[in-house]
Amino acid sequence: MVTAVRYLGPNWYASVMGTAALALGGAALGGGGPRGLFVGVWALSLLQLVVLLAARALHWIHHRDQALAQLRDPAVAPFYGCLSMALLAVGGGALALGRDWIGEPAAVVLDAVLFVAGTAVGLTAAVAVPYLLAVRHRVEPGQATPAWLLPLVAPMVSAALGPQLVPHLPAGQPRETLLFACVALFGMSLLVTLLMLTLVFARLVTSGPLPLALTPTILLVLGPLGQSTTAVGVFADLAPGVVPAPYAAGFGLLAVLYGVPVMGFALLWLALAVAHVARARRHGMRFAMTWWSFTFPVGTCVTGAAALARHTGLVAYDALAVGLYGLLVAGWLAAASGTVRGLLSGELLAAPRPAPPALSPATVRTTSGAVR
Repeated sequence: MVTAVRYLGPNWYASVMGTAALALGGAALGGGGPRGLFVGVWALSLLQLVVLLAARALHWIHHRDQALAQLRDPAVAPFYGCLSMALLAVGGGALALGRDWIGEPAAVVLDAVLFVAGTAVGLTAAVAVPYLLAVRHRVEPGQATPAWLLPLVAPMVSAALGPQLVPHLPAGQPRETLLFACVALFGMSLLVTLLMLTLVFARLVTSGPLPLALTPTILLVLGPLGQSTTAVGVFADLAPGVVPAPYAAGFGLLAVLYGVPVMGFALLWLALAVAHVARARRHGMRFAMTWWSFTFPVGTCVTGAAALARHTGLVAYDALAVGLYGLLVAGWLAAASGTVRGLLSGELLAAPRPAPPALSPATVRTTSGAVR
């Protein structure tokens, strides 16, 4: 077991995020699916999280050299944002779904613990990873990838899931403080993500398509778009009775006036991403752990579309949420089946293969885990 985890990277937390997104997306559909099944999917994400936390602890204890090498690698370091989002997603699922299984008091405690831990890790990653990129790593504009968004989106996940805890705090200042703290996290993530997104888009249009194994990561751009739409919708849901009336009404306006255009951009980017993925498949793209990018970013768009359906009353957004959830299910099945096959064959936990001449070492380290 100790040897098997030597090359286990932080990107594996994306599998937890993907499974939790499948559960949370199903819950967001309301009566659109079997709730018991979604509770079971959430329980699976909790099990995945526990197993991965233990495996990563062994990795740091017994393979500290490899762990530090991953942290210093500009292609791997951004995936530390996945740890934060895995904690937050499983915690959010505890209150949304897990309470049916473990009871509401235990769900509140579990969500609170994972929210605090996930937010702390996310804020640390949002500062540390860009700092390392600027000071320690040596990167060129052509090396920019959508994975750079991962640590920056983590505070947005806190912003979207943290308000669930508001009703469980004493009325007055505690509730208002948490809600406004989540709004601050929303702004923090949104602005820095917009800055990074310009680099990612510039890299795509000036340096050509991403390497085949990295192509699925183009869907990561959907994450901040869908999650921010979800967040403003949740703010509007909870603001009445928590903040003064003028601000509560303002949150309702924000949910629509921000969410509608951003969801429009998300759909445009989804079309662009599908075109890139289709091209990569034609050119021989095989399974890699980057396929988990087909899951959680789409899941944020499901919850974002569901939030718009609540606040606009438009059936079109209900239909959009259901359609996107269908894509999420397909993406999860593809990623999960590929991961199981790779684990059974041992290829996903094997040492990275030598770099082909056309790829840089940093790129190859990111794409290691591809299954032939």
